[in-house]
Amino acid sequence: MAWSWTIGKIAGIDMKIHATFILILAWVGWGHWQKGEGVAGVAAGLIFILALFGCVVLHELGHALAARRYGIGTKDITLLPIGGVARLDRMPEDPRQEMVVALAGPAVNVVIAGLLFVWVQLSEGWQPLSSLNLTDGSMAERLMIVNLFLVGFNMLPAFPMDGGRVLRAFLATRTDYVSATQTAARVGQGMAFLFGFLGLLSNPFLMFIALFVWIGAGQEAEMVQVKSVLSGAPVGKAMQTHFRTIGVDDSLDYAVQLILTGSQHDFPVVDDEAVVGILLRADLFSALSSKASATAGEVMRKDFPVLDASDKLEDAFRKIQECECTTVPVLKDGKLAGLVTSENLGEYLMIQAAKKAATVSASK
Repeated sequence: MAWSWTIGKIAGIDMKIHATFILILAWVGWGHWQKGEGVAGVAAGLIFILALFGCVVLHELGHALAARRYGIGTKDITLLPIGGVARLDRMPEDPRQEMVVALAGPAVNVVIAGLLFVWVQLSEGWQPLSSLNLTDGSMAERLMIVNLFLVGFNMLPAFPMDGGRVLRAFLATRTDYVSATQTAARVGQGMAFLFGFLGLLSNPFLMFIALFVWIGAGQEAEMVQVKSVLSGAPVGKAMQTHFRTIGVDDSLDYAVQLILTGSQHDFPVVDDEAVVGILLRADLFSALSSKASATAGEVMRKDFPVLDASDKLEDAFRKIQECECTTVPVLKDGKLAGLVTSENLGEYLMIQAAKKAATVSASK
């Protein structure tokens, strides 16, 4: 994720903090300072907010470690002002496994709340709820309440919250995965509409949550639909077989001429017929402004994914997403056989959608 910095590793997973996270720290610190609490008050407020986001990290680790149990890795966990995001390589295809992964995060918050309950009961004693807020009152009691809130909020049956995934997993045990996702997405967008309406009447922050849920539900439904269309289709269905390559010693001007005189945007870079890199249009344009005299070998990406001709389009879609690139070379018997691009995949999806619409129309 752009504007994110790695601050460490836990269980082999990169922990990142987004630049916007600093805003919430500044907001909390300023709130305490304005109340005249001085440096001690500011420090106490920051400690609480960091402890809160520590609970968020543990929540995301719950998802990540549960997914690892099923052989699914986690790229990283990023802290944002609205919470945390664990980027799993994929969600389990088995609905029961997805339910376990989805419930693991809230389960961590339940455990934390339980431990804090015992601590408050044995040591601090209880304070009236009316005396508690984000800045005042027993830290342990406030953290316990926030953890319970996180459980309740995350279990709302709306993507991209955990409750939406639990609902989808439950429905997927009774119907196909695509239908289950579409139903869960509609429920989520219905809740988003409700949040938006309540936000108009009371708290504007609910309108922000409504937008977040609406977009997340729509993206989840679209993603699953795409994977369904691509599932089982071979790479050859959407592979470019007419393409140009460039050599490691070719100039960037030569690559520019290929772009201007053809429709190809990205180029495999070859050395003695072996693919040693990929020159992306974005990298080429960036290099033209700083080192126009460089060769393709100096600008190309040396760390790039490849596909085998026997792979499926679903694999191509996943690799293009993971590498944040637009073109992946396809090899057959170790030699370059074609290219799969994000544009090809988009056209393939549009063709399949048109064919499906034609079939539905013909059946009426």
